[in-house]
Amino acid sequence: MKAYEIAKERFAQYGVDTEKVLAQLQDFHLSLHCWQADDVKGFEVQAGAMSGGIQSTGDFPGAARNIDELRQDILKAKSLIPGQHRLNLHEIYGDFQGKVVDRDEVTVDYFQSWIEWAREHDTKLDFNSSSFSHPKSGSLSLSNPDEGIRRFWVEHTRRCRDIANAMGEAQGDPCIMNLWVHDGCKDVSVNHALYRRLLKQSLDEIFAKPQPMMKDCIEGKVFGIGLESFTVGSHDFYTAYAAQNDKLLTIDTGHYHPTESPADKVSAVLPFIKELMLHVSRPVRWDSDHVTIMDDPTQELFSEIVRADALDRVHYGLDFFDGSINRIGAYVIGSRAAQKCMLRALLEPRDLISKYELAGEGYKVLALVEEMKAMPWQAVYDEFCERNNVPVGAAFITEIDNYVADVTGKR
Repeated sequence: MKAYEIAKERFAQYGVDTEKVLAQLQDFHLSLHCWQADDVKGFEVQAGAMSGGIQSTGDFPGAARNIDELRQDILKAKSLIPGQHRLNLHEIYGDFQGKVVDRDEVTVDYFQSWIEWAREHDTKLDFNSSSFSHPKSGSLSLSNPDEGIRRFWVEHTRRCRDIANAMGEAQGDPCIMNLWVHDGCKDVSVNHALYRRLLKQSLDEIFAKPQPMMKDCIEGKVFGIGLESFTVGSHDFYTAYAAQNDKLLTIDTGHYHPTESPADKVSAVLPFIKELMLHVSRPVRWDSDHVTIMDDPTQELFSEIVRADALDRVHYGLDFFDGSINRIGAYVIGSRAAQKCMLRALLEPRDLISKYELAGEGYKVLALVEEMKAMPWQAVYDEFCERNNVPVGAAFITEIDNYVADVTGKR
């Protein structure tokens, strides 16, 4: 409490009200990704090997093996993360109960138990179609010249939108559905224009039906595993499509060239696109989906959102899946890191720094931006944890160790 009171006074000297910031942080809702708990395996009876640009590495013991264990792990992670957060489901995580259900046959019936579970635990749901790890995934799905395969994935994605809309209706809040397909070519190809015409055709067909209680977002990428030479759904393609068709654009921090800044995309696309979806992970040399930490790219991303006055136009999801460490620990570390980056962004005296910049006093801009790095923001985050009745600081480590001893270590 003493540390927080000191921090409160210090930030007030720059015109920053920490109580207002804490209220804003309380309204900052992450969409936790279910696939961290089981390394993107899902619950399909006919599930095969992971493929289609998806790879999870590591074999740390204790991964969730079924829907009950996955839900248990998610609730444990949520109990160690301050605030109220959503849950993001992939279609392959349906409650299939031993029944073989192909992806063009899926309905909301297989997600009814998720809807009820979410209501019971005061959790809003988001959703994703799943085009990977399937016999018909191949290199091309929605852009496949084979009309039978293309129609299969169009029908799958249409049904996913139906499910997302039903989720939104049940929770009284729009369900955000992300569409990402791995489509591309491993080596030299000459049919780029054909594949992109087919992808646009598929998207037009998928989005033809109005779904008032869900929001569509589309996600581009530089390349996929095994598809390094060409990506059909590139950033240029999806940015243009989203702007023209009033869709949300997903910025995945691992889907750019290593020297490219995802943060710079925020102010570039917001004049043309109403809302953004973030998938926050940590690329190490490539789209490796390491656990989010408080690194410079992540901090800059959240700072740009606040500086653009876009808090109500951006949705926040996590997208990492590290099977090499304790999976609950990964959830907690990554979620808290994202919160801390947002907190630091909110604590920046933006109006004061902006005034100096517009007055041409560049050294003051640099001075204040640097000074903010050493301000006692940690005391404000500790206070946030305290008010949300979750462990402060590294105290969550003991909680996770106890959970390993009692639960995951016995699997």
